[in-house]
Amino acid sequence: MKTPKTKTFAPFPVNANAVLATKDEGQIMRWMQKLNPYSMRIIREDPYLEPYSDAILGRYKYQLWKEHELTKESGSLSAMASGYEYFGLHHSRDGKWYFREWAPNATRIVMIGTFSDWQEKQEYELTRLGDNGIWELVLPNEKLHHLDLYKLKVYWNGGEGERIPAWADRTVQDEQTKIFSAQVWAPERPYKFRYSRFQPQVNPLMIYECHIGMATSEEKVGTYEEFRLNVLPRVHRLGYTAIQIMAIQEHPYYGSFGYHVSNFFAASSRFGTPDELKHLIDDAHRMGIAVIMDIVHSHAVKNEIEGLGNFCGQPDQYFYAGDRREHPAWDSLCFNYASNEVLHFLLSNCKYWLDVYQFDGFRFDGVTSMLYLSHGLGQDFNGYGDYFNGCEDGDAICYLTLANKMIHEFKPTAITIAEEMSGMPGLASKVEDGGMGFDYRLAMGIPDYWIKLLKEKRDEDWNTTDIFWTLTNRRKEEKTISYVESHDQALVGDKTVIFRLIDSDMYWHFKIGDENLNVHRGIALHKMIRLITMATMNGGYLNFMGNEFGHPEWIDFPREGNGWSYKYARRQWDLVDREDLNFKYLNNFDRDAVHLIESVLKFNEAPIIPIWDNRGDHVIAFERRRLLFVFNFDGERSFTDYGFLCKEGDYALVLNSDDPKYGGFGNVKADAPYHTQYDPMYAGDGKGWLKLYIPARSVLVFKRNL
Repeated sequence: MKTPKTKTFAPFPVNANAVLATKDEGQIMRWMQKLNPYSMRIIREDPYLEPYSDAILGRYKYQLWKEHELTKESGSLSAMASGYEYFGLHHSRDGKWYFREWAPNATRIVMIGTFSDWQEKQEYELTRLGDNGIWELVLPNEKLHHLDLYKLKVYWNGGEGERIPAWADRTVQDEQTKIFSAQVWAPERPYKFRYSRFQPQVNPLMIYECHIGMATSEEKVGTYEEFRLNVLPRVHRLGYTAIQIMAIQEHPYYGSFGYHVSNFFAASSRFGTPDELKHLIDDAHRMGIAVIMDIVHSHAVKNEIEGLGNFCGQPDQYFYAGDRREHPAWDSLCFNYASNEVLHFLLSNCKYWLDVYQFDGFRFDGVTSMLYLSHGLGQDFNGYGDYFNGCEDGDAICYLTLANKMIHEFKPTAITIAEEMSGMPGLASKVEDGGMGFDYRLAMGIPDYWIKLLKEKRDEDWNTTDIFWTLTNRRKEEKTISYVESHDQALVGDKTVIFRLIDSDMYWHFKIGDENLNVHRGIALHKMIRLITMATMNGGYLNFMGNEFGHPEWIDFPREGNGWSYKYARRQWDLVDREDLNFKYLNNFDRDAVHLIESVLKFNEAPIIPIWDNRGDHVIAFERRRLLFVFNFDGERSFTDYGFLCKEGDYALVLNSDDPKYGGFGNVKADAPYHTQYDPMYAGDGKGWLKLYIPARSVLVFKRNL
């Protein structure tokens, strides 16, 4: 394929928001007709996108027009996305309860609950407001109380059923019957945030992915309070600047990892109360830790009583009809992103979590599934034509773009991350540049690469050139989150990196002083793999809870197949706290590596300068800012006086994986002076020879003095 000729075009002539603000549909249309696809930055910077410029401009125009449709009355996406303030249950200043629900196909709705002995009573019957499908109930103060349970009895032509309100902000499950109900949450003294002006630290963004329920050593479901008191301090000591919490939105089946959501506005009650979650977020902010929510808008659970599957006898109220209704791989339902009412619901959901709980942003789950009509199933995505072959879901792309615009409009410091594996160009580019507006995309190819390398190649066949290229191969205009393993790589049926490296020897030879060669290899490579992935990031780095210290075994939630056991749905913190086990060494290395990276301002934005790559020796070196990273992946050979050219000056060893405090052998002197040696051939380039002793399977990090 020939490289297209680069063209030069002026940027868009007028700010899009200014045009939309006119409310003049004719002017908007005339402006859109004048837009030149080649004025979009992502096309100017990547000429290979030129053949698909019409598709990129088309999706940009579509989201502009949809934004105009949605904001005709409100004036902005942020103002429009306030449905949670109107729908659902609210206690007003006038002392009354107001409840509203959208159920266009309903013929009658009655609120039932503990206050009515779960019987239908006329005083709790809703009234239909006009012909827009909105129903309302107004009750005196004494008719509802804090912690009352309730549902809706919904009638439609030809059927009826009990339903949990779509906008319910609190749902609980009965321990005996396992049935969910909505719950009135109106404490006399609701939690008040103390750190509401928090701003995330994103240069770099260091994410600690976590799950509240499995964040305890006990064989049970952990709580928000236990996480706040016991795990947050660990994250703070490790130096991570953000936590990414999974499974917050209520889900009927615990073992779904939170990905089959039933109640989108309700924080999962199995972990505690809304106020306890708010306290957790507030304490994280006090420690300087941002809180990112794993949000699921790619699909929804099929359940009808708990969920939205057939809320009022209208299966397509929230979801597509026909063949597009059910996800072919996930046993779930697909939202109809072409519906303005559904867009209002989902956009309001985004704003709700930012506003009411003060989350700092979102990791959007299942973005690949949203982008394509095929959900990305059975596609390899080997070239640009695979992204623009008519299989794109324009409505879902529009929703994601509008969600990013609304989120950043409401909260400019918010963080958005796309979990996306196809590599769709522009996903993490600015909307005005032709992108979809995410701040970051997950570098999902990196963990796949490490797994493939560990499974298929002997250590002596590792190619350092290939490693470096894989870790640094990305679109220059898009920031990514690099990682070795997330929760996905730790699920039952798979193996964590440490288990791939050491396997059953973790059970028998992980005591300090009792290691065999396999354990020593695993400890060394675990440190090296994580640091080279961290050191080559261009946006941020992610680690799943416990993997920083090489948590053993897999994740397996309680289910019928394992006797409903919690044994593998927890984190064994006692292992890293024990002085006689090697886990503490891996933890110490991760902590010091994170702190070192964060000590360099805007480390993620610094260019990665290759210094040395010798595939035969398995040695690779590169520089970022004043840090020099030297990796020796050779499993047998240590090198004495190994030299390469780098910027002349004095260097100090600031991180050494061979240090005994990290489980190493202590073969490198920590306080030895390191100076480049003068070479007249390179004196004019400001370079000299740095000669080092590099132990086998080790990484040395030096800091160049000014």
